[in-house]
Amino acid sequence: MKERPVSRRDFLSTASAGSLAAAAAQPPPAAPGKAQAGAPALLGGQPIRSRPFPPWPIWKEADEKAILPVLQRGVWSRDKRVTEAEQRFARMMGAKHCLATCNGTNAIYTAFRALDLGPGDEVITTPYTFVASIQPLLLSGALPVFADIDPVTWQIDPDRIEAKITRNTVALFPVHIIGGVCDMDRINAIARKHNLKVVEDACEAHFGEWKNRKVGTLGDLGCFSFQTGKALTCGEGGAILGESDALMDRCYSFHNLGRPHGSVVSKNKSGHPIVGSKCRMAEYQASILMTQMEVAVAQAQTRSENAAYLLKKLAAVPGIVPRTDYAQVTHTAFYYFGIRYQKDKFDGLHRDRFISALGAEGIPANKGLGVIEGLPMNKEEALFAAFQSKLYQRVYAREKLAAYPAENDCPLCDSLVEETVGFHQRMFLGTKEDMDDICRAVQKVYDNRKKLV
Repeated sequence: MKERPVSRRDFLSTASAGSLAAAAAQPPPAAPGKAQAGAPALLGGQPIRSRPFPPWPIWKEADEKAILPVLQRGVWSRDKRVTEAEQRFARMMGAKHCLATCNGTNAIYTAFRALDLGPGDEVITTPYTFVASIQPLLLSGALPVFADIDPVTWQIDPDRIEAKITRNTVALFPVHIIGGVCDMDRINAIARKHNLKVVEDACEAHFGEWKNRKVGTLGDLGCFSFQTGKALTCGEGGAILGESDALMDRCYSFHNLGRPHGSVVSKNKSGHPIVGSKCRMAEYQASILMTQMEVAVAQAQTRSENAAYLLKKLAAVPGIVPRTDYAQVTHTAFYYFGIRYQKDKFDGLHRDRFISALGAEGIPANKGLGVIEGLPMNKEEALFAAFQSKLYQRVYAREKLAAYPAENDCPLCDSLVEETVGFHQRMFLGTKEDMDDICRAVQKVYDNRKKLV
């Protein structure tokens, strides 16, 4: 994507789902008229706006004051500040345990290695995600198995999961993509029926809720990212949430070079009881994360209110179909505001041209966060590069790897990839007037579609 959501929390109060419902209940504003259209900026007309949307990330004096003592203390690797950040994030999310990591990708890697994922194992997940979701599976020598999406919510379709389960399946890996929430009731029911683990990829879904419970607390383990573009950020960083003492002990030990921790003990009291990596968060990362947590709830509420307002306005524009949540979703994260762009309603105007036209009007948009190269994950090049490695060639039958593309075909995801257009979460930290500008620009492009083709 051109403007990447840039690349891929102690709740004293929660981001109110009520505010979203209240905003959505308001009567829709009148659709912009053609008098507002004018000549498209892409063809030399006056753009809708020239002022920028809110920047991201947002830092203030509090961030400077928090990081300076850490730098002065001279202990920059994991220490007290990281532990404090873990405890606060766990309270915010309603989780028993939190482990901070250096980034979200390593949070996922750590979670699966704590579950002893390895060669020969299969994990069922969605093709509509970012490559950071599947790289940890490939690094573990496991086989990602893809179930197609629900085209309305854009999340993995539970109706398509059971047909993918084999005797080698060890886990379900729902990805709460672009801030939406998967149908966790049905996913967990399938996992219980087949004795599978559930790891949530909530890296893009901070504050999302399913029946008033935070994402990341609905499976066995939940993984988050605090990368620069995320709705809660410290530049780079990640976290794992969990309820099991023993499982979280394994996560901690793995992320700390396999050193003893809790129930993970060394037989000779001096060694490293498990194979591990080094995925620790640094103290200065944690200091930024702590100050960002202080404003994250208010920011989430602002995004929700603005998104609800924009949803109503866009309903008047033909060929624009916003993503819709399940009824059980009580809060949407809005990491990315996604719509399906139906070019036939725009007289065949190519999506790239549509996005360029919006950009000329001062509205930055892109083709979707997880598919920068225009490929869903079941067609990702890294996947097939892994299949050519010595490990995969030795573990998996050649016939199985040869049949993989056909067996993992996901046509509904392919269609979504071709139609996705959206806006980064930072744009929803603005005002209602900013939302008006987005809608005016979309309407203007629609009104001028024949000129732009």
